[in-house]
Amino acid sequence: MAFDYAIVLTGSIATGKSSVLKIFSQFGFKMIDADKIAHQILDKQHQKISQLFGRDLVKNDKVDRKALGAIVFADTAKRKTLEALLHPLIYDEIERQASEQDKLKKPYIIDIPLFFEGGRYPIEKSLVVYATKEQQLKRLMQRDGYNTEDALKRIETQIDVDEKRKKATYIIDNTGDLEQLQQECERVKEQIWEISSDSD
Repeated sequence: MAFDYAIVLTGSIATGKSSVLKIFSQFGFKMIDADKIAHQILDKQHQKISQLFGRDLVKNDKVDRKALGAIVFADTAKRKTLEALLHPLIYDEIERQASEQDKLKKPYIIDIPLFFEGGRYPIEKSLVVYATKEQQLKRLMQRDGYNTEDALKRIETQIDVDEKRKKATYIIDNTGDLEQLQQECERVKEQIWEISSDSD
């Protein structure tokens, strides 16, 4: 069974998951990046994307993710069509990589942004990166150049981060500065190793 030693890293858009991933990889945790896998699979499926959403979204066998994002975030039916195509393929690849990691019998991180939304992965432990909705909005607009309306649209397609926080095994509070984030990651790292050594 895959996922025995897995911990899902999740949160909501622009809560700081990438920064946390970076810190945990410095701690020596092995990572499986669902976004990276999704991007590779998206490009592999470029012909299907072209058929479903229009040929102008594909250039040199690569999908224009920003343009595709604009289409699917504005239309729930199209988003579901895209998810039905990609999610089973993404799952299979994550499961394959997880089976390899489980052989090492050590905790590892799988970065799955839509873990709670999808309900697809049978993983018990989750690590939620938390920031306030105001911070999400500000960071998303600064990072990706969205206006308030587009940024809110993206935030609201996901389960509220406060709900995710209630479901989490571990929580990293990213409402402060980088130094605080580092301390939060240290604290959670210790908890993970403690639980892991207890269960050995």
